[in-house]
Amino acid sequence: MMRPHTSAFTLLELMIALAIAATLVVFAVPSYRSHVARTHRVDASSALYRAAQFIEGSAVDRAVILPPGLDQAPQFGTPIYRLQVLPPDDANGGYSVEAVPTEIGPMRDDACGTFTLDATGLRSNRNGANGTLPTSGECWNTS
Repeated sequence: MMRPHTSAFTLLELMIALAIAATLVVFAVPSYRSHVARTHRVDASSALYRAAQFIEGSAVDRAVILPPGLDQAPQFGTPIYRLQVLPPDDANGGYSVEAVPTEIGPMRDDACGTFTLDATGLRSNRNGANGTLPTSGECWNTS
């Protein structure tokens, strides 16, 4: 009697496939997370520029309240950052807008922390978690 020939993975082939998959995961997941974080930072900086344009166009001497859609980043959907207008002082040129990461959002522990843009065009970041900040170009996606 002849046995039918069956084909299957050998243990060696399975181990090689798992090693390749593990290598891809080791490099792909951090790269993906880094890309998502950069995308959220770009959303925050874009939202700050939109809010600044709204404030400049409102030409009102009283406190400005941002309308829905301009008070968050991204503009639509679940907010990752909340925007708020800070009171004017001598250093900021008349107004300052900041984008604060939401408490439960994916950027709450981001190294760039809170983004700030003032009327003079000065861009800055403030991080309350560990006090260290990456370069401004990295946070504002200019490097």
